[in-house]
Amino acid sequence: MFNYLINLFFPKVCAGCHTILISNETVLCTTCRHEMPLTQYHLDPKNEAVKKFYGKIAIEHASALLYFNKKGIVQELIHNLKYRGHEEIGTVLGNWYVEDLKELVLETPFDMVIPVPLHPKKFRERGYNQVTTFGKAVAQGLNIDYDGTVLYRKKYSKTQSKKNLAGRSDNIENIFDVITAEENQNKHFLIVDDVLTTGATLEACARALLKIPGAKISIVCMAIANS
Repeated sequence: MFNYLINLFFPKVCAGCHTILISNETVLCTTCRHEMPLTQYHLDPKNEAVKKFYGKIAIEHASALLYFNKKGIVQELIHNLKYRGHEEIGTVLGNWYVEDLKELVLETPFDMVIPVPLHPKKFRERGYNQVTTFGKAVAQGLNIDYDGTVLYRKKYSKTQSKKNLAGRSDNIENIFDVITAEENQNKHFLIVDDVLTTGATLEACARALLKIPGAKISIVCMAIANS
């Protein structure tokens, strides 16, 4: 009865289009789910996400679930997740993408999911890392570890989305570092992030993780920006 009254006066709305959700819908309405711009990159070993890192850094796999277009439904989803506290969106997208990731045939399976970390100051400002729920859903679905402490951000930087393409690459290479403990060695790390743009941040994360002996790197994002 209490939940009924809550839903009556404060109905749950779709995180994509803001229409009221019906009883069997969660986070996203059925229409938005069907209209999601899926990349299907997990089926293409030479996809655009992989090409972002050609000649820059060795990776085992890279992909993204959705295409990100300005003023599109995916931008609304990411903004609701990143700036408005709707962490459940990360869980939904993680659970969705993990079914595709299970189809990957890799020489070395993933061992651990690593989120792109926030600087402690940014974490205090936002109150959460927007990648956490996505990463944990992927880790749980693949039955592998999730660790938000192996990779850390040692320098504070302003939001990348507000910078131009050149600015995103400036001085980013040395802002991450890792804990090179023995238990972290010889692992295949799956780095997760929200939106893949130039790839500069993810490349910096990968370079830091490759300081760990025997490390291999793969990258998965919720979305990739159309270039």
